[in-house]
Amino acid sequence: MEAMPCRNQRLGPAPGPQDEQQPPVVLAAAAGGGGGGGCSRLIRFAEPDEGGESSPSPDSSSGSNNDGGVLVEARSPAAEIGAQLKLLPMNDQIRELQTIIRDKTASRGDFVFSADRLIRLVVEEGLNQLPYTECTVTTPTGYKYEGVKFEKGNCGVSIMRSGEAMEQGLRDCCRSIRIGKILIQSDEETQRAKVYYAKFPPDIYRRKVLLMYPILSTGNTVIEAVKVLIEHGVQPSVIILLSLFSTPHGAKSIIQEFPEITILTTEVHPVAPTHFGQKYFGTD
Repeated sequence: MEAMPCRNQRLGPAPGPQDEQQPPVVLAAAAGGGGGGGCSRLIRFAEPDEGGESSPSPDSSSGSNNDGGVLVEARSPAAEIGAQLKLLPMNDQIRELQTIIRDKTASRGDFVFSADRLIRLVVEEGLNQLPYTECTVTTPTGYKYEGVKFEKGNCGVSIMRSGEAMEQGLRDCCRSIRIGKILIQSDEETQRAKVYYAKFPPDIYRRKVLLMYPILSTGNTVIEAVKVLIEHGVQPSVIILLSLFSTPHGAKSIIQEFPEITILTTEVHPVAPTHFGQKYFGTD
């Protein structure tokens, strides 16, 4: 009896050589253009540049071609900062959640609800970065299904206090996962990040670590947290940093300090919602 395909197998015809060589660009039809029918947009929101100004959107009139359409190159912050920075694929659902979290008029109930949804999406993708092995199971109808199972030996570490907001999202996906904690605060005199508390599973040096911190502003707090993990025998190459928002400076600082670490976030923007922890826990 034939085996059913697992999620990694492509369904349908494989792409031809021309499909694989197409550059990552976005075509959008300009209003009033003479290029025939409309064209679907693959990316709807332009990424901001380092100066804080937004790049032209697919609806702008700059860069129009002779057919009345607009050709916009898809700029990727991950490509500019490094391959270790991974962004969740943007869609309207994620953009709405980001908007509610950034909206100062949003109620705390809406804020927490949206934050929990976005956290769950980041956690799910973070788990997707972990190694797995292929396996074959038998379905109730007798079919052999070729699937995968994740390898054991993972744990979570939250950077207190805002990182604790992500713990439940991780537990919802991994019921029995062990979670450690790190408390890091800025010294009042030197303004440098200082470690006040750290508690990890005793065998953390054998585990892959999902480090949770929702907002990457300067990156200093995460850098200190990674140093503590290294002191406990954890290699940066097995650390996956889960965050919701990051500034270009924060992501660059972390990757420059630890080139082997992986950062997963939903957005890289010069302005980060630093009010996240206060509003999430109701201390704003």
